[in-house]
This record gives sequence, structure tokens and C-alpha cells, in this order.
Amino acid sequence: MADTLRALMALAAAQRASFDGPVIGITGSVGKTSTKDLAWAALAASRRTWANERSFNNEQGLPTTLLNTPELTEVLVLEMGMRGLGEIAELCAIARPTIGVVTRVAEAHSDRLGGIEGVARAKAELVTALPADGLAILNADDLRVRAMAALSAAPVVLYGEGDDADVRITDLHIDEIARPSFQLHTPWGSCNVHLGVSGRHMAHNAAAALACVGAVGGDLHEGAAALADIGLTAMRMEVLRTAGGATVLNDSYNANPTSMRAALDALADLPATRRIAVLGLMAEISDAAAEHRAIVEYAHGRGIDVLAVGTDLYGITPVPDPVVALGSLAGGDAVLVKASRVVGLERVAAALLLG
Repeated sequence: MADTLRALMALAAAQRASFDGPVIGITGSVGKTSTKDLAWAALAASRRTWANERSFNNEQGLPTTLLNTPELTEVLVLEMGMRGLGEIAELCAIARPTIGVVTRVAEAHSDRLGGIEGVARAKAELVTALPADGLAILNADDLRVRAMAALSAAPVVLYGEGDDADVRITDLHIDEIARPSFQLHTPWGSCNVHLGVSGRHMAHNAAAALACVGAVGGDLHEGAAALADIGLTAMRMEVLRTAGGATVLNDSYNANPTSMRAALDALADLPATRRIAVLGLMAEISDAAAEHRAIVEYAHGRGIDVLAVGTDLYGITPVPDPVVALGSLAGGDAVLVKASRVVGLERVAAALLLG
């Protein structure tokens, strides 16, 4: 099996050696798949672009993506995941990214890496792999990501909402289903952005995506326009409606404390008379009991009721059947469904829609 995997990786490295266009690596504890999807759409508006499907971002998925690159591709976008130190460095040895994007550092896989500082070291492997003539695109609003600028041999572009961001979000507004609209100011020009996906935090992911467009010489305005009609990989910030008119926010693909708070913020932004979060386990995080209980406090602070499923780490009694516990949902109800992938909580979102 190991020999087969090494052969796959060697073939992918050879494929990469034959490609002379920009290669964009994207990593982060949260937002990397959404940013990859947004970058793919924004870049494809003016450049022939290829990227990982779904979350094929590991030592098997990334080589497979490279080997399936269409012949006329001009830009490659490669999401890079990890569960331990050295794994992103190994992916970079295959992909040889010329542009690197780091979204956030958060408590994802932190139990395997000795805490959040270990996560930061692992994510920084993308930045240290960039060539001197490349570009690092870093989240200015995440202090651990911002600090990676000191590790980069390549020039750095910072994105975010702060005044010193090179790619800066201003005039951010949220519509009735929590879709962000904002102005983006970049070294390549300014544009208005109206996202077709929900969640205030998606504005940062879109800013990173559009920074990629500018970095490769693509059309910023066409890229921004493409983001108005984008669908993300399934089970990520999907806003759905039940037959009775209730809103279901299906963000059940994965969860850690940072992404959980972002999803709760999105739920709080939805117009509703009752907001309920159906939450399952956040796996592979340090100090799990404290982190889970903090999420309940955060939800209650935003006026959100919590139903726990399959774990007592939230400090509340889990319900055996959240669909039964929710009862009849009406048009004024909004429900978030979120947990780590191992929980498979998408079944609850599906059952709510059927009900």
C-alpha cells in the first residue's frame, strides 16, 4: 500500500513539473475548502482553472487532482489539509505552490499537535515552502496567520478588515439569509462583492479568493461577479427551507470552536423568532470539555437555544432524537445543524427537510 501511495505521489510530482502556470496552495484550520471553491469560481471567470473536487486535500486527493489536470489549464488551485506536522510540507514538495493562502489557525486537530501553536506551525509549512518570487496571501485579522509573514521568503499580501490590510473589506452588510455584500480594495483595483453564500465570515474567504485573482493577473471585476452565483461544497453553510417555511442552516461537514462560532453568528444573522442549534461532537480538539461548554455559553449569548446530539461534553443532556425534540417547525424558526464529520449530522438536516 505504501509503495502504491508513493508511486501516486511521484506521478503527481512529475505532472506538476510539466505545468508552468501559477499553482495556488490553500490551507487553514477553517475556511480552506470554501476559499478553494470561491477561488476556483473567481479565477475561472477569466482563467482556465482546475482545483480539488470536494475536500480531496490529502496525500491521495491532492496527487489525484494534479493527475486529472485538464490539458489547457492555466491556473491550479490546490487545497492542502493535514492532521500532523510535516504533512503540508510533503504536499508542497509535490505541488510546489507559487502562491500560498492561509485562512485561519484554530483548534482543529490540536490534540494531535500539542495545542493551537502546533497547528500554527503545521499551517506555516505552506508559507515556508513558497519561492522567493512567489506570493503569500495571509489573513491579517488572525494574529497567528499574520505572524507567518516573518517566515516567508516571498512577498506578502495581507487581507482582512483592518486598516493595514492590503486587500481590505469595507462596508460589510448582511442580507436576509446572511449573505455578505461589501467593497473590496486591493492593489489591483477595487470592486463591489455580493456573495451567493451565507455567513459573515465568508467575506474573508472571498477576499482571499479575489486576492488570488489579482495575483495571477485575472479580471477582478469578473471574479467578483462570479461569486454572486456560487455554490460551495455540500454541507457547508447551505441555507435550506422546510415545507413549513423554517430555515435550516446545514453546516454539518465539520466543526471546531472557531467554525462553530462563525456558524452561530450566521444563525444569529438570520431573521427568525426562534433560533436553535443542533450540535454534535467537535472532534480532535484540546481541552474538549471546556471548549464545548464555551460554545453553549456563546450560543446563549447570541439568543440561540442548543440541542446536543450524541455527546454530553456541552454540559447539557443530549437528546436521543433532535427532530422529535425540535417538534413542529414554523416559518419563524431557524435551525443550525453542525458537528464534526465523524458524527454524520447531515442526516438530521435531511430529516428536517423531509418533515
